[in-house]
Amino acid sequence: MDFSVTFWGVRGSIACPSPNHVIYGGNTSCLEVVAGGRHIILDAGTGIRGLGHKVMEQGIQASTLLLTHTHWDHINGFPFFAPVFQKHRSLDIYAGHLHDAGGIQSVLASSMSNPVFPVPLEALQAELTFHDFKAGETLLLGDDVTVRTAALNHPNGSTGYRIEYDGKAMCYVTDTEHRPGEPDRNVLELIRGADLVIYDSTYTDDEYPRHVGWGHSTWQEGVRLCRAAEVKRMAIFHHDPDHDDTFMTKVEAEAAESWPGAFVAREGMTVDIGALSSA
Repeated sequence: MDFSVTFWGVRGSIACPSPNHVIYGGNTSCLEVVAGGRHIILDAGTGIRGLGHKVMEQGIQASTLLLTHTHWDHINGFPFFAPVFQKHRSLDIYAGHLHDAGGIQSVLASSMSNPVFPVPLEALQAELTFHDFKAGETLLLGDDVTVRTAALNHPNGSTGYRIEYDGKAMCYVTDTEHRPGEPDRNVLELIRGADLVIYDSTYTDDEYPRHVGWGHSTWQEGVRLCRAAEVKRMAIFHHDPDHDDTFMTKVEAEAAESWPGAFVAREGMTVDIGALSSA
């Protein structure tokens, strides 16, 4: 597969390893995107630990890490990503919400400083390069991968990503809050015509009124946005830790009935973006 995404962590807020979170997974946000010869990681939640083992086993030397934001559930796996402890590996780290707030290097260093973590950022042996940009800018990863970005509606800021390769596009839009009846124009423009959109579906429409201001959306809003933007498929993502396997199985059935293009992301799932067709 020249263009694919693998889900290493699909949960939001906090990891939930339990017998009731086996089918869909309990690790927090982390995706692996392979675009030709480029290795891209989206977020560094607890799922990045397992991805690190794969990187080591397959001898992947260089990766790019795109962070949506730096709330704990999206970065607390970073110190457990084994490749960063090896000198011969490299990692480019990007963030679009800290340009005027100290920068991504400073925030990661703070998260790994005493007394909250015993291994400081400067102890890592890999070649780390830090890039701060402003959400809305376009990033070029080599001459064959274009990454378009957009600001999302989330406390402390968050960035949505659209990765384009070989005429295909996948979007990662998580940790964003919608306003009922007002489609988010930033999101619509980012996802328009995409082959796959991975969308923040922390709540259902019924649950949403109790969580206004928390910075998250619903799978139903994701379906509304994707249908309006003529997206081929949508992955329901960033599952609430209180949504166990029974709850998520019900969501999966309801979503499929609502729009055949929607499916629930599961930890370990790989999607071949190049092979997707309209539902």
